[in-house]
Amino acid sequence: MKKLFEAGVINGMELANRFVRSATWEGMATKDGAVTPKLIGTMTTLAKGGIGLIISGHAYVRPQGQASPGQLGVYADELIPGLRSTCTAVHDAGGKIVMQLAHAGAFAPEDIIGQPPLVVSDYEGMMDSARREMTAQDMRDLVDAFAQGARRAQAAGFDGVQIHSAHGYLLSQFLSPIYNQRQDAYGGSIANRTRIHQEICQAIRGTVGKDYPMLVKMNCQDFAENGLNLEDSVQAAGLLAQAGVDAIELSGGLLSSKKLSPCRLAINTPEKEAYFRTEAQAFKQQLDIPLLLVGGIRSPETAEQLLEQGVADYISMSRPLIREPGLIQRWQAGEGGKAQCTSDNLCFGPGMKGKGIYCVTEERVKKKKG
Repeated sequence: MKKLFEAGVINGMELANRFVRSATWEGMATKDGAVTPKLIGTMTTLAKGGIGLIISGHAYVRPQGQASPGQLGVYADELIPGLRSTCTAVHDAGGKIVMQLAHAGAFAPEDIIGQPPLVVSDYEGMMDSARREMTAQDMRDLVDAFAQGARRAQAAGFDGVQIHSAHGYLLSQFLSPIYNQRQDAYGGSIANRTRIHQEICQAIRGTVGKDYPMLVKMNCQDFAENGLNLEDSVQAAGLLAQAGVDAIELSGGLLSSKKLSPCRLAINTPEKEAYFRTEAQAFKQQLDIPLLLVGGIRSPETAEQLLEQGVADYISMSRPLIREPGLIQRWQAGEGGKAQCTSDNLCFGPGMKGKGIYCVTEERVKKKKG
């Protein structure tokens, strides 16, 4: 497992190994998106568990972009002190942390944001509930919101930022023909559908400078009829690299994709692991920047193979680290065996009830033993 524990560098950000905690909604922030001691504790435990890089849960850059209760926010300067406490705790534990910047778009619940959600295009059958198509001013406001979110992340001490453009959230909706049926400069060709991303990258670079790590998380495909396909996704990634993105984290699927969603069920055989492997190979053939791969990676053997074969440069995981925040430490100590995560997705249930996410299966096992 030599390659897994090699040091890495992303635009000057030195990482102790090739493992990344992929952004995970924790459901542990306050109603207004502020950091809580529980959230700081979760981040600290991950850092102590040996992960090379932590990517925060998706932090909404504007109140209208909130996706879930208890979600982290980065929309106001008043949130910076709590965010700074998080970074300090992670750094004191020997870790690195990047903030994921996000806007939910059509997936922002009206009962949470108090207004109809913003959509890239408003068309017949798009949604059953009220929604509002983005105007030119909305575009400008969105670009500024991401840039200001990056400024706050930098001021709080985050080691970098990641732009969330996956899973059907707002920037992902721009890339997807399902959601993007605009007739202006932001719709049509993949170059047009990537325009808002390029503008955001330019604005972030103008705010935080060229030496601050800037990553993007994006779909390799939507895995839905008329959705973003692999060819367009690879082309979009190339445009993002030209716009100054330092690394891309590759995911796939929409929140509404069911069996082909980003969090697939029952990853219980080696064949089911790394379910975006084929798409990652296509990306690596075209990109010169590091590629982080997420999606069903459960064993150190699979992870090492992905690096050895040049499929990815970093291994991202989410659900396995909910059950085992010390998983990487275990593997580094030579205690092999796949992650204990059963990919049942029960961990997100407590978060919706205001308890924060945790492994329900692990709790049941503990109770049974006790």
